[in-house]
Amino acid sequence: MAFELPPLPYDKTALEPHISANTLDFHHGKHHNAYVTNLNNLVKDTDLATKSLEEIILIAAKDLPAKQGVFNNAAQVWNHTFFWNCLKQGGGGKPTGTVLARIEADFGSYEKFAEEFKNAAITQFGSGWAWLVEENGTLKITKTANADLPLAHGQKALLTVDVWEHAYYLDFQNRRPDFVQTVLDKLVNWDFVAANLG
Repeated sequence: MAFELPPLPYDKTALEPHISANTLDFHHGKHHNAYVTNLNNLVKDTDLATKSLEEIILIAAKDLPAKQGVFNNAAQVWNHTFFWNCLKQGGGGKPTGTVLARIEADFGSYEKFAEEFKNAAITQFGSGWAWLVEENGTLKITKTANADLPLAHGQKALLTVDVWEHAYYLDFQNRRPDFVQTVLDKLVNWDFVAANLG
């Protein structure tokens, strides 16, 4: 069963002016698609070919560095699919309901959460991801390098921001802090976060 590039959950222009259709053409259409193609080539005719994406990630994570290529591409397929769903037109700002209550309980305030999340994103050296995760019933902020992801560490991902340069360079050049702030203020899909908390 070959993996396919999942469609974006919105039109390519939906996140403008914050994330351009041009960025999505490259980020989704080229980068994300390349990970799908690479993964299919790596697992074809192997015992991983019939496994789910999550199963492949967990199997490969236990056999590093031997399965580093498989892990990198499978994790990046998962990470990007998750990231697209973390964004929406007219999103961002302070959440409401259960999500806000949980954030306030575990971080003290939304503002403290936003500060810690942004700090994790901008201090991730090189390529990687910042995450809001749930671990043992508690919300935490973490960051991962390259393709690494919470799933490989027994954590449940709730929200992420991609801080690989290709995620923001066409729109923000080297201004990673501005990109992360824009995601928080204008684009976070809190409904998706709530569904993950479920």
